[in-house]
Amino acid sequence: MELTRRDAVAALAALGTSGATIAGVHHHASSGTDADGDGSDSDPALETLLAAAEVVYPSELEGVEEFVETFLEGRRDSEAHAAGLEDAVEELDRYANVYHDAPFAELSPADRDDTLRRASVATVPERPDGTAPERIRYYVVNELLLALYTSPTGGELVGIENPQGYPGGLETYQRGSES
Repeated sequence: MELTRRDAVAALAALGTSGATIAGVHHHASSGTDADGDGSDSDPALETLLAAAEVVYPSELEGVEEFVETFLEGRRDSEAHAAGLEDAVEELDRYANVYHDAPFAELSPADRDDTLRRASVATVPERPDGTAPERIRYYVVNELLLALYTSPTGGELVGIENPQGYPGGLETYQRGSES
């Protein structure tokens, strides 16, 4: 299955993200300079989310980079959310450096999975203002899952033909149960 920018825009629309982002007017990382203004295109949050997506998303998905980048642009419209994401990425890099002596995005998929598990990200509740693992779960893992499963392609992947926020579904209501 292929994820597209359109899937990301649909997921953002379902979450009520602003029209400027949905229309593609806002381009956070495409200006040619990073937050330091040194001219590099480095975006640690994007790199980390893409690396985490390799672990969190099903392997049969294609177009993940474009999808995650578009979704992240929209989510960064909220300054508070963007700041929380940046903090969670820094915390995740700290764990990766402790366990594997490298930033999270530079690890192999197996080491990324190991880092998430050793940080207990899979077992803690998600909290935007909680402990480091709770923030990583909220801003990294759950953010990726929210993006995927609120998109039409992600919904189809798990058998939700009409995710909340999308019109339609008449065929679903007209056919009988599968059991």
